[in-house]
Amino acid sequence: MYRVPDCEPDEDGIIECPVMILRDIVVFPRMISPVFIPPGANLLAIQEAQFNFQTVIGLVQRDPEVDEPTAQDFLPIGTELAVGRLLSMPEGNNSALVQGRRRVEVVEFVQEEPFFRVRARVIEEPADVDRTIDALMRTARDLFERCVQLDRSLPDEAHLYSMNLSEPGWLADMIATAISLPFKERQALLLLPDPIERLKRVNWLLAQELDVLQLEDEIQTRVQSEVDRSQREYYLREQMKAIQTELGEGDIWLREINELRGRVEQADLPDEARAAAVRELERLTQMPAMAPEVGIIRNYLDWILDLPWRTATEDNLDVRHAAKVLEDNHYGLGRAKDRIIEYIAVRSLKPKRLRQPILCFVGPPGTGKTSLGRSIAESLGRKFVRLSLGGVRDEAEIRGHRRTYIGALPGRILQTIKRAGSINPLFMLDEIDKLGADFRGDPAAALLEVLDPEQNNAFSDHFLELSFDLSQVMFITTANSMASIPPALLDRMEVIEFPGYIEEEKLEISRRFLIPRQLEESGLEDLEIKFLDEAVKRIVREYTYEAGVRNLEREIGRMCRKVARLKSEKRPYPTRLGAAQVEKFLGPPQFFQTEAERQDEVGVATAMAWTENGGEIMPVEVLILEGKGNLQITGQVGEVMQESAQAALSYLKSRARELKIDSEVFEGLDIHIHIPEGAIPKDGPSAGITLATALISAFTERPVFKEVGMTGEITLRGRVLPVGGVREKVLAAHRAGLKTVILPERNMKDLVDVPKRVRDELKLVPVSHMDQVLAVAIAPEASRPPRVSKSKPKEKVKAGEDSSAGAPPAAAE
Repeated sequence: MYRVPDCEPDEDGIIECPVMILRDIVVFPRMISPVFIPPGANLLAIQEAQFNFQTVIGLVQRDPEVDEPTAQDFLPIGTELAVGRLLSMPEGNNSALVQGRRRVEVVEFVQEEPFFRVRARVIEEPADVDRTIDALMRTARDLFERCVQLDRSLPDEAHLYSMNLSEPGWLADMIATAISLPFKERQALLLLPDPIERLKRVNWLLAQELDVLQLEDEIQTRVQSEVDRSQREYYLREQMKAIQTELGEGDIWLREINELRGRVEQADLPDEARAAAVRELERLTQMPAMAPEVGIIRNYLDWILDLPWRTATEDNLDVRHAAKVLEDNHYGLGRAKDRIIEYIAVRSLKPKRLRQPILCFVGPPGTGKTSLGRSIAESLGRKFVRLSLGGVRDEAEIRGHRRTYIGALPGRILQTIKRAGSINPLFMLDEIDKLGADFRGDPAAALLEVLDPEQNNAFSDHFLELSFDLSQVMFITTANSMASIPPALLDRMEVIEFPGYIEEEKLEISRRFLIPRQLEESGLEDLEIKFLDEAVKRIVREYTYEAGVRNLEREIGRMCRKVARLKSEKRPYPTRLGAAQVEKFLGPPQFFQTEAERQDEVGVATAMAWTENGGEIMPVEVLILEGKGNLQITGQVGEVMQESAQAALSYLKSRARELKIDSEVFEGLDIHIHIPEGAIPKDGPSAGITLATALISAFTERPVFKEVGMTGEITLRGRVLPVGGVREKVLAAHRAGLKTVILPERNMKDLVDVPKRVRDELKLVPVSHMDQVLAVAIAPEASRPPRVSKSKPKEKVKAGEDSSAGAPPAAAE
């Protein structure tokens, strides 16, 4: 290689040589580099050059990805190369050392097959060194020296070699070869024939390389210090372990791991949970005791080991025992009790039945929904756990957080199951209708899997990420209203409605539960204190207005505390608390019950209404005035009730001839319908026949019997349609002193829930048409001229005024 002479130029300074294609390397003048030579054009060109004992010209491809380059794919400047002896390699390949001699500029390609051959002009570089060049060379040497010190891949001899170079171009090419530069930068340096420009570029590249090397050195120093510190800690811990072993104490960390391993082996876990526990325990054993992730893994293992994966309590499937417990703890609530007894009966016949009922108790506050859940758990012998969902807005409250979050925990479902300590508790989800939704998710959607018997056998919590079986849990949810429960969630539950307690039920509940409990809490259980029934009735009617019994118990407790104070002050105290003591202890009445009319009235009919707190009677007043045929409805009524009034008036107009009313009279009269207690919103179709009765009474001047109450929806043809809340309405009529109750014929089936004593004391009249209502509610027609539009009424009948047109008392009876 060294003996191969440079190619002699002709008189124009041109040399002609074969071309050696350099795909991804750049060989600078005076530099030696190994090259890989596959079979092909390069091998043929080198063989001819060696045969002629001459050099070759190395041309660099612009793009190394091009497999078959043409003349336009090479850089215009190349390097004259002397190729050493070829060394054979496997698969017909060769390798050789090449030495760069001079830069050459390609003039023309004179041959392309079987290899390239070019004519090129030799680029001469000046060897003179002035002060500027000397400064550039010193700077390059200093930067290169610092790079050699920081880069372990550069030998120290490289800097010594650079110190002996006096030509600027040679120095630049040598440094460019020594440091690791990108292929594009090497190409750019090859294309710079001016040694000064080439040296400036090399200085800039050295500065960049030095910055990277300094940063690498800082990182390596920091890593090394961390490694040294870890090795020191390891050494000290090993020493501590040896000292503890000598003292008989052992390693605390190993003791904890062994304890965890023993718990995992002894725990009765499903296969999936056991595999996860073993996997996390293995990770824990490979970590130092102070690693940040140790606490997360320990917490995860503790949750796996503490959950009752297979621990279950045995159900008490004695139907008689369950019925006795429910009856002793609660009065009424027949539907809910029957459903539980049915469930126990089915389980007693098929103990391995897996599907548990998902019940939803819907009813007003204070009606015993939550306390009934406790009684059901007691009757079954199951553990009772309760979770209040009121105000829960975060989905993670149900499903838990991922373990990637700091302080992550499982959701409240699994937390409550862990607190229960068994896989089959009675789980009460209170206030499910109070769930909220915001940007953190919808908790109601997360409950869809929990409350679905087809899915909850593999409930997955975000924290555990394991399947947990909830199919043995008996879920009972409570709500005050079904309106705010999502339809998909409501569809998964069996709804049992809790109606408001009637007065008779409140009286019995007070006797059995409320009065004894309040006497005990007030310290009066040893005294002969007795609440009379009239006292309790007065509290129910005048001091509480609710569907449940919470306020009733509070008022009873107030009376007990008053007696306790008299007792403690050694003053006389009553032992029999009657209606007179109620006002004395509780003050003036807070509520006033609507009473029936005291006499038969024209244009006034009595409706019966349902409220959340029980039934009420509701008078409907109609007043006829001279006007233009307008209809006005007051009393804060809703759209449905307004439409019922329109339907009643249309029915009246359609029956004007039968009722002896001139059809033209409606154009000269205004009708005002008012429903008292105007501050209370009212709506619904059940006052339809009452509105029609009051309108017909006002136009025919026939009074409505004062002891008749009615409910039912009216159609334009006079048909009477069924309504809801019949039980509460009938009981309200009985309390108000009504004697006759008109009901839609199709509502007679609902009377099965009305106490027998009430049914016996009331005359219950089923009707299917408005004519039947009028026959019962309005006095018979007296001889009078028909109302016509031309004759002005002699007397305008107002609601509440006495009417001389009423039937004799015998007719009202």
